[in-house]
Amino acid sequence: MTLTIGVAGGLVAQALGLPLALLLGSLFAVGTAAALGWRPLGQAVAVPQRLRFFFMPVIGVAIGGQFTPAVLAQMPGWWPSLVGLCLFIPAAHFMAYRMYRRFGPLDPVTAYFGAVPGGLIESVALGEEAGADGRMLVLLQFLRLILTIVSVPLVFTALTGHAVGSGAGTTLAGSALPLGLWDVAVLVVAGLVGVYAGRALRLPAAIMTGPVTASAIVHLAGLTAGGPPDWAVAVTQLVVGTVLGARFAGLPQGALWLALRLAALNVTCAMLLAYGFALVFAGWVGQPVAAVFLAYAPGGLTEMSLIALSLQMSVVYVTAHHVARIVLSVTFAKLFAGRVTGGPRP
Repeated sequence: MTLTIGVAGGLVAQALGLPLALLLGSLFAVGTAAALGWRPLGQAVAVPQRLRFFFMPVIGVAIGGQFTPAVLAQMPGWWPSLVGLCLFIPAAHFMAYRMYRRFGPLDPVTAYFGAVPGGLIESVALGEEAGADGRMLVLLQFLRLILTIVSVPLVFTALTGHAVGSGAGTTLAGSALPLGLWDVAVLVVAGLVGVYAGRALRLPAAIMTGPVTASAIVHLAGLTAGGPPDWAVAVTQLVVGTVLGARFAGLPQGALWLALRLAALNVTCAMLLAYGFALVFAGWVGQPVAAVFLAYAPGGLTEMSLIALSLQMSVVYVTAHHVARIVLSVTFAKLFAGRVTGGPRP
């Protein structure tokens, strides 16, 4: 029933021509039903959170298909904006921390780990270990993710002049090619091997980065030129939006509105900061301002990559920066945690 609500919301949003309609429509429909405590057929809104992980490799395989010799030749020129992340992440983290302390008010540990601009699971685990308010910490991190996912397509529509995602009617590169049994087998094996190899190698966000790497290898090796069909990417958007929306079930209303207000302020400032960095680095790295902005936006790796895929705009560039953002966010959070917790640095 929850998936049905998500599909209905996605289809309505698509009919309205909204940006990234399938993802945002399912997220909004399910999130609203969950937050209001609606119980269709007497059952609470719920969906296994692990369901999302069965579909994320589809996005990874699609991103891997974007690797070409031309893209590889461009990668050495990306170092300025990757180095820029080392400035952006501490700045965004400090800014959010000061806002949470000033307008919360939150205790220092909860404010510090709630302000980490990446690595939701890692930030929550580190914060709870340090004594943060686990409930508020989860809300702040989750709402940062949700609000970024919602606002980025709207900002992108303004920057590019056309709708993002299914509302734009774009077709992913490689997805329109007819797939034979060999192509299907290669793509499926790349996804499965990528997941297990990524976990074995302990890659950051292995469920995504493993399939990206494996898919890039098989495409560069010429084993296939195809990619996941558009319907598979569409189903992935619906599932991801539904799973994220279901997380609003059972959240305490008072804490929810406080966290929503704080996260909205954080996301607004972080997006403005990201846009400023995009203006500085776009010409330097030879990428559009919109692409650099997307690479710096503090959203989820999967969701930001979906937007890049839907626009066919610097997909590998955006994904590489979001992987780096997650790693650097957690690294900096560990490095300076002792200044807030009063204990030794981890």
